[in-house]
Amino acid sequence: MSALQINHSNDLKRLRDEGYHLEISDGHLFVHHIPYVNSKCDIKFGVLVTTLNISGNSTAKPNTHVMMFSGEDPCDKGGVIISGIKHSNINKTFTNGIIVTRQFSNKPKEGYSDYYEKVRNYSNIISAPAKYLDDSISEMPFLPVINIDESSVFNYYDTNGSRANIEQINRKLSEQKIAIIGMGGTGAYILDLIAKTHVAEIHIYDGDIFLNHNAFRSPGAASIDILNKRPNKAIYYKGIYEAMRKNIYEHSYYLFFENFVELDNMDYVFICIDDNEVRAQLVRYLIEKQISFIDVGLGVNTVDDKLIGTIRVTTVTEDKNDHVDRRIPQTNNLNNEYETNIQIAELNNLNAVYAVMKWKKLSNFYQDLENECHSTYSINNSFLNNEETRA
Repeated sequence: MSALQINHSNDLKRLRDEGYHLEISDGHLFVHHIPYVNSKCDIKFGVLVTTLNISGNSTAKPNTHVMMFSGEDPCDKGGVIISGIKHSNINKTFTNGIIVTRQFSNKPKEGYSDYYEKVRNYSNIISAPAKYLDDSISEMPFLPVINIDESSVFNYYDTNGSRANIEQINRKLSEQKIAIIGMGGTGAYILDLIAKTHVAEIHIYDGDIFLNHNAFRSPGAASIDILNKRPNKAIYYKGIYEAMRKNIYEHSYYLFFENFVELDNMDYVFICIDDNEVRAQLVRYLIEKQISFIDVGLGVNTVDDKLIGTIRVTTVTEDKNDHVDRRIPQTNNLNNEYETNIQIAELNNLNAVYAVMKWKKLSNFYQDLENECHSTYSINNSFLNNEETRA
C-alpha cells in the first residue's frame, strides 16, 4: 500500500499523521516502536501487528479484534503481566523478518470500527506503564512509513493469504517462472488460477485468434466488441490479468522446435495443445532439459444423446518420465480418445484445477500422499484413477 493509498484510508492516514511508525507488508499492518515494560521492569519496544482488511485502495472495518505482538509479555509498572489482554502464544515469521510470538484480545462490544481505534486501544494499554516510568517515551516517533511490498507481483494487496494465515505457504511459489503452452479453454483456466498465486513470472504462448467458441469455454465474459476485434489469445488474456498482477508475458505465436529454447529457464510448463506431433517434440525437449511439466488432455464423445468422456493430467518430472510413451498421445490420430474437439467450460475448468493442484503439490503447497503422475477422471461415473506413482 503506497503513501497515496494510505491517504485513501482515513484511519491509517490518521495514525501516520499522529506519528505512529507504520509498515505495510504481507497484507498486514505493522506498528513499530511500541514501548512496554517487561517482567524485569525494563522498558522495551515491540511491534503490534494486525491483518489488513482492504476494499480496493482503502481499508475496511477490521475483520478481527485480535492483535499480534513481537516482543516479550507486556507488564504493568511493577513487572506483572497485563493479563487483561493476554490471549495465546504463537510463532509466526513475516517476510520483513519480524517474528510475532503473542496474540492479544481486547474486544469492544461492537468490535473495532477502524484500524485507528484498534491500534490506539492496544497501544494505550501496552504503552501506559512505560510512559508512566519515563514520561519522555512515546509510541509516536514520527518516522516514515515502511513499505517493502513494492516488489509484489500484484497490483493490490493479497489480503486473502493474510486472512487465511498462509503467507509462508504462498511464498513457496514466489520464485517460480511458469509457462502455459496453449491458451484454449484449459490453458486459460490454468492462467486464471496461477495469476492468483505469487509466482514470479507467467509466460503464455498461443498464435491463435480468440473467437466466439473460445468465449464459451474460457473464464470471464468477452464482449461482442472484443470478439469483433479478433484479438490474439495470448494478448487478450494478458490484457485481462495484468489488471491484477505484473509479470505476465504474452508470446503471440506458436511454439515449434526452433523456439523451444525459450522454455529453458522455466520451472514448470503446462502443455495445453491439441497438436500431438508438436506435443511429442515438446515432451522430448523438456525431458532432455530436465524441466518438469504437466500435460493435460480432454476427450468427450456423444453417446445416446449424452456426453461421456475423460479428463487427463499427466505429470513429468526429472525423476519420473518413464511413463511418457504410454500416457501422453504423440501422434495426430483422430481416433484417440483425447483428440475429440468437444469442449465444455466446466470440463476445461476441472482439467485446469486438477493440473494446478498437482503443480502445487509438486511445489509443496499441498500435501501429496499419492505422488501420482497420471490421473484420469471419468465423467459418467465420477471415477478418479491415479497411476504412475513417483518414488
